[in-house]
Amino acid sequence: MTLIQVSNLKKSFGTNEVLKQISFSMDKNEVIAMIGPSGSGKSTLLRSLINLEQIDGGSIQIDNEYLVKDGIYVKADDIKRVTGKMGMVFQHFNLFPHLTVKQNLEMAPKLLNIQAAQEIENHAKDLLEKVGLTEKSGSYPSSLSGGQKQRVAIARALMLNPDILLFDEPTSALDPELTGEVLKVMKDLAEESMTMIVVTHEMGFAREVADRVVFMDGGEIVETNNPQEFFSNPQHDRTKLFLQKNLK
Repeated sequence: MTLIQVSNLKKSFGTNEVLKQISFSMDKNEVIAMIGPSGSGKSTLLRSLINLEQIDGGSIQIDNEYLVKDGIYVKADDIKRVTGKMGMVFQHFNLFPHLTVKQNLEMAPKLLNIQAAQEIENHAKDLLEKVGLTEKSGSYPSSLSGGQKQRVAIARALMLNPDILLFDEPTSALDPELTGEVLKVMKDLAEESMTMIVVTHEMGFAREVADRVVFMDGGEIVETNNPQEFFSNPQHDRTKLFLQKNLK
């Protein structure tokens, strides 16, 4: 079942064409690792899917519903419903510093009034257990390590039960020793068949966890393949050069 369908996506910042006629699709329960050099358009593409960036042309469908069709966005209520099927985890956590971990998780569902208070509390408790942070429920973000903050951010993204999780370089702001604990949570989600797009520099994660690797460069999808073929037998010179530089 196709969950995401992107056709001929275009996006420019001034004269800088960041996305050039991007097209791809993604199935339910699939994990895509999106890799490529800085400035290749990966994060812009991800942010476009959840309407944090507005595209200049093309179409985006999420679960057979248009977010934008031929450059024309759907109505505000429909945008809200379509983007509500996705959760996003950012590079820099974006936790509210004045709220405890538990309050960070509970804020969005309480504002949206989608569950009873006790259900929200129970869900938050379950998710903190899932990411290994039960004991940090009453802590404030300032007392957490970077890895713990990112695990809280993942739990928060899961609070609204999204069909799709988007990760924008979730480990790039972390010290290397903290990266593993975040990648483990993401790997566990993949094993639970969560549909995920992960923009990442972690080649090991792309190789081990992804169903498909998408390589972007210069605002284009240069190559896409399953990890085994992608890493062992890259087809394009740009891909080969990137892998030579980034595989140690």
